[in-house]
Amino acid sequence: MLGAEIAGHRFDWGSRTYVMGIVNTSPDSFSGDGLDDLESAISQGLVMAREGAAMLDVGGQSTRPGHEPISVPEEIRRTERVVEALVKGSGVPVSIDTYKLEVAEAAVEAGATILNDVWALQRSPALANLAARRGCALVLMHNQDGTEYAGDLMDEIKRVLRAATDNAIAAGVPRERVLVDPGIGFGKTADHNWEVMRRLPELVELGQPILIGTSRKSFIGKLLDLPVTDRVEGTAATVAVAILSGADVVRVHDVRVMMRVVAVADRIKYPSSTSVGEGQGEGR
Repeated sequence: MLGAEIAGHRFDWGSRTYVMGIVNTSPDSFSGDGLDDLESAISQGLVMAREGAAMLDVGGQSTRPGHEPISVPEEIRRTERVVEALVKGSGVPVSIDTYKLEVAEAAVEAGATILNDVWALQRSPALANLAARRGCALVLMHNQDGTEYAGDLMDEIKRVLRAATDNAIAAGVPRERVLVDPGIGFGKTADHNWEVMRRLPELVELGQPILIGTSRKSFIGKLLDLPVTDRVEGTAATVAVAILSGADVVRVHDVRVMMRVVAVADRIKYPSSTSVGEGQGEGR
């Protein structure tokens, strides 16, 4: 698999695992870590970068079940300044977590170089054109309304992600900058999520770098009967399994702890991988 250049940083897919730190600026985030105080969100992102995150993902719209949609201007207000400050201060590429074109455009103007689309171009196909035009990486996540699947779960996930990848490449996004995400917790029951985890190696068939986000999610909480703030061990287990099953990027809340998990899993998967103290995604 080819490597990708993102904001002056080299990402060699298939040679190590990269950590994406989650910076939520939505006060109603499912994970309980949302911050409406933008300065606190900026500080959180800077700490994550110091702890070893290779990229930061800024989101202003909660996507938890039953969330209240917010307006485009409000989402821009919550994210634009945070993106700008993290681009200037973190030293790592910054992602905008949105499916809204206008929000993505504002974030790119502020310096974002990754677009993380939780609807895989189904809501805003023009996100692919924006990524191509501005040289951004593009994350395509499987999602759907409801949790009913007419056919095989993984076959349907692969069908949607393959079509979205083809559309992104047709729009001009280089293949190596298109990441796919099976969408744990989105349009899926808890049993579906466990099935995706078991069958994650099948996603490797798409030939794209894989991003996965299990951090603190409810399928872990339901299994362990634990609140969202007490799911770090369950998250660690899913992160390790995801890495050994083909994930290239893990999207997490608890960067310091998960960097240790990644170091151990990478030592198993990639015998010549670097240690946790040597950093990730360095510029050349």
